[in-house]
Amino acid sequence: MKEASSPLERPAHGSEASLRHPANGLAGSQSPYLLQHAHNPVAWSPWGPDAIAEARRRGVPLFVSIGYSTCYWCHVMERESFESVVVAGHLNAGFVPVKVDREQRPDVDELMMTACQVFTQLTEGRSSGGWPLNVFLDPDSLEPFFCGTYFPPQTAFGRPSFIELLGAVSTAWSQDRAGMADQARRIADVVRRQMALPTAGDAVDAAALGNEETVSQVSAALMRMSDPTNGGFGGAPKFPTPPYPRFLLETGTGSVDQVLRHTLDAMAIGGIFDQVGGGFHRYAVDATWTVPHFEKMLYDNGQLASLYADAFRRWGDPLHAETARRTCEYVIREMTSEDGRFLSAQDAEVAAREGANYVWTPAEARAELERAGCADDVAFAFRLYGLDGAANFKDPHHPDAPAVHVVRLSERPDALARVMGISDGEFRTRRARIDAVLLAARMLRPQPMTDDKTIAAWAGLMAEGLADASDALGVRHFVDAAARGISFVLERMRSKDGGLLRTWRNGTASVDAFLEDYAHMANACLAIAHASGDWRWRDEARLLITAAELRFLDPVSGAWFDSPATAPDLFTRVRSVDDGAMPSGTSSILRAMTALAALDRDTAMLARAQRAIAAIAPALREQPVAACGTVLAARRLVTALRETGSDLPA
Repeated sequence: MKEASSPLERPAHGSEASLRHPANGLAGSQSPYLLQHAHNPVAWSPWGPDAIAEARRRGVPLFVSIGYSTCYWCHVMERESFESVVVAGHLNAGFVPVKVDREQRPDVDELMMTACQVFTQLTEGRSSGGWPLNVFLDPDSLEPFFCGTYFPPQTAFGRPSFIELLGAVSTAWSQDRAGMADQARRIADVVRRQMALPTAGDAVDAAALGNEETVSQVSAALMRMSDPTNGGFGGAPKFPTPPYPRFLLETGTGSVDQVLRHTLDAMAIGGIFDQVGGGFHRYAVDATWTVPHFEKMLYDNGQLASLYADAFRRWGDPLHAETARRTCEYVIREMTSEDGRFLSAQDAEVAAREGANYVWTPAEARAELERAGCADDVAFAFRLYGLDGAANFKDPHHPDAPAVHVVRLSERPDALARVMGISDGEFRTRRARIDAVLLAARMLRPQPMTDDKTIAAWAGLMAEGLADASDALGVRHFVDAAARGISFVLERMRSKDGGLLRTWRNGTASVDAFLEDYAHMANACLAIAHASGDWRWRDEARLLITAAELRFLDPVSGAWFDSPATAPDLFTRVRSVDDGAMPSGTSSILRAMTALAALDRDTAMLARAQRAIAAIAPALREQPVAACGTVLAARRLVTALRETGSDLPA
């Protein structure tokens, strides 16, 4: 287990030049992402009332730049623009610059990302977004009037240079402030409509959303999206998007099973899975899962540990068990601190080189194996990981650097063993020996920065993954690690009124938790209860659900909000039911409610879940794939209603 070095002690991405600048308004932050910018010449402030008041006093726009600590293009834009004294001069003179860690404030990020998608649809004819997310706000209304993502230092990629953009925005604001305010209102009105509750449904909608017809529609749509050659959903870049395969795993049979197993196998043998160290990278940049974007996120690994554990329960495939096990072992080794808490992410780059810690040349691998006394394993290792073929990765940001290897398997381990003419046992033994040597050598290299803050929602997803793997594989210490991680959040991340706080770092917990924090924590408690047999965890789950209902449930409609009502710095309250990289807070809290209510035969809780689904059913019927987690929750609700003898709508 490791505790990451503090960015205060070792800034991960700021250049030596930037460190000579005095500290700006981010220096007191607990966010590693904000601290990475604490010595930029830009006069950054954190998001909050002081920055808003200053922009209103000066009569200038807020420039809000949103990212996260392991975001590669965030680092690029920092080096190119935010460390520039010239750029800083323009930003500081014409704007109040604000930095936001999207992992601390997912509500701000969700609102501004939705605005960016609206803005680009209106101005470019297609909706787009990403990080870094850069948004200009009217200081009075806090509504965005211009949105974008990465801007280069010189005109390129069909985009103006960042300085050109700043000049254009500043001129537009000074010459036509009323026009900019009107543009902000129009964008914000579209966002408000998207966040608004749809036309209310009725109890029939809740049941209909979970019936086999709707489930079949979602399954068929996912099948159409699937890549029959390489697995996964869609083309490059390839994201695991765990809610999709999880939906198919729970609902599919026949050809769905074949597609799902193909996807699980392709990810497990590809470069998106760290073959030497275990755990999953964020996504693959190609269609074959070979070259990853090298950052590792806790929430991906938690969900994928659950997915592979559930797959092993269903099919008994040793590859699925091995993938779940090695994912959990990686997290315990590198993403868990000595006090049991889970850390949030590992960076994609080392010393501005993407994937530098993970890639190999054949000469490097040979030297390490021979040094470790494994010369007889060199040929096996080269065949195993493709080191005997052409290199598969060339850093696009450093074209002069030689091509190197991202190690991956060409086939499933059992197929490779047959091709090599050795038993499965010998294959596993030799592979484990090689991995141990290469991992030990790799750990001596400069390591990627670890974002060492704890996020309640992500801790919940990881604890659930560990508990699911413990239950499926019979590994007791996995559920013990899950219990320690959740106990840290429950005991150390509390507000004065007893509510959850979202983040913890360096002894300080901060930011009132969001719906997803309560929801993922509740599901983790239920998974720990099941895996450990300690049913006191069910009581913790019930307390979390009750606390979430007090803070996020709309008493009028019965639907859920993502953000608390006490957020005066947002122009509208955030609500989303979309499942993407993570399941939505709505689908997750409904999953927890239906599971606990079924266990306890709590018909009142089932009724509240039924009402919440009915309130959003009209919108979900229009885009059920985007909200597949809520469709799955509705399916479970129908089952739970039958099992508890509750009345189903006619």
